[in-house]
Amino acid sequence: MDVKAGVLEVLNNIIGEDMSSQMDENLFDSGLLDSMATVELLLDLENKFGIQAPVSEFNREDWDSANKIIAKVEALMG
Repeated sequence: MDVKAGVLEVLNNIIGEDMSSQMDENLFDSGLLDSMATVELLLDLENKFGIQAPVSEFNREDWDSANKIIAKVEALMG
């Protein structure tokens, strides 16, 4: 599965916006993600990619843009 396309699909489902042209926009600063949406994001990514991304180890700065989320998913996939 293409990680970029999968992450963008998950983000689109959660925030209702296509982020493909805004890959480095800070999703928290722009108000597109909040704490509840973050939990949903992590659960959806775990289900889609078969990864473990515990909320307890979540660092907002590492997950604040589409590009960073893609990089984290790829790293967790090994």
